[in-house]
Amino acid sequence: MLFFCWIGLTFSQENPNSNSIQTSLKVRALQEKKAEYHRRTNGESDGYRVKIHFSSDKTKAWEVQSKFLANAKYNGVSAYEDYQIPNFVIVVGDCKTKLEATELLKKIKDDYPYAFIVKSKVRPIKFN
Repeated sequence: MLFFCWIGLTFSQENPNSNSIQTSLKVRALQEKKAEYHRRTNGESDGYRVKIHFSSDKTKAWEVQSKFLANAKYNGVSAYEDYQIPNFVIVVGDCKTKLEATELLKKIKDDYPYAFIVKSKVRPIKFN
């Protein structure tokens, strides 16, 4: 009887350590999987942006992008140029949800009345 109590005590003392080690290993494996996913996707995920301009005139697209980035009202909102044959497109924002994109659209609708929401790959905000 004393022998079984000693074995039970030994296993109960080792069990918390082995659980914490297993948990630590699982957390590390998940961190590695997430890092690998971000390397493969270039840190981009599904989301929404607001398209503010599209035309076949590249110079005009650059002007629209520069004007948007210079506007203090939109400080912190990213603007991207894309080429979708035959148009040069300017999209803004990195919204994870359609609700965020709708809020951004409301904010810029006065300056860009023909803007609309599009699905896109987005780059979420990076924290240091």
